Amino acid sequence: MKNLILSEYERTFKRKKTMIGLLIVCFVLAFECIFLYAMDGVSFYDAEHAVKLNSINTAPFFLRELGIFLYFVLIPMFVVDSFNGEYSSGALRLVLIRPQNRLKVLLAKWFVQVSIFLGIMIFTWIVATVFGILFMPHVEETTFYQTDAMNPFTGLLYTVVFYGIAFVIIIAVIGLCSLISVLMPNPILAYAGTVVTLVGSLYIHDVFDYFLTTDSIFKVLGEPQAAFFISLFLIISISSMINIGIWKMKQWMG
Repeated sequence: MKNLILSEYERTFKRKKTMIGLLIVCFVLAFECIFLYAMDGVSFYDAEHAVKLNSINTAPFFLRELGIFLYFVLIPMFVVDSFNGEYSSGALRLVLIRPQNRLKVLLAKWFVQVSIFLGIMIFTWIVATVFGILFMPHVEETTFYQTDAMNPFTGLLYTVVFYGIAFVIIIAVIGLCSLISVLMPNPILAYAGTVVTLVGSLYIHDVFDYFLTTDSIFKVLGEPQAAFFISLFLIISISSMINIGIWKMKQWMG
């Protein structure tokens, strides 16, 4: 399993798209720092609620703009390349031509994709936290959407939970994208199918608006909503089970 994971990392980081995507993340974060500083530290919980950023509450708002880029550009680009692009190009055949356990290959791909985006989230959290401390007004306490006053420590815990929930959403998007990638015949259709699925989910139920904005995370932390967490659990579990079933049965060598 260790060798499969290392091999997947090697193939992933040899792709130009991977390095370009990571560079774009750095650019977007730098732009957000400049933009928020130029805007005098003003952001929004949603369209009706503006907020003044400070040394405690800045970090979550970096995901407000970065989230759309991750869900609709970076995750589909990385995951489609890993699951569909390798099949279309023939690279996956070179992996499966050896006596490899198919399920382990799938798990290795999931592990690598999830770990990459975990790294992106941690990096974003560090950049946003440091930016807030260095460039936003220093305060002893603050409030978030529908919360009581928080000191720096409880505010930090709130931020960590916020990023944790955002990361679970990322796992759900990776699950959906990987499933669509093994169903579609080529990378272009897989990418388009992922975007259509994410946007189309809003027409199924409003709870899926977390695919378009992190505003819903503020609302969930202010007033917990069971439908939010149930929908994420169902997306991750169902997409994983279907993906495993297809992965085992599909004729990858054809």
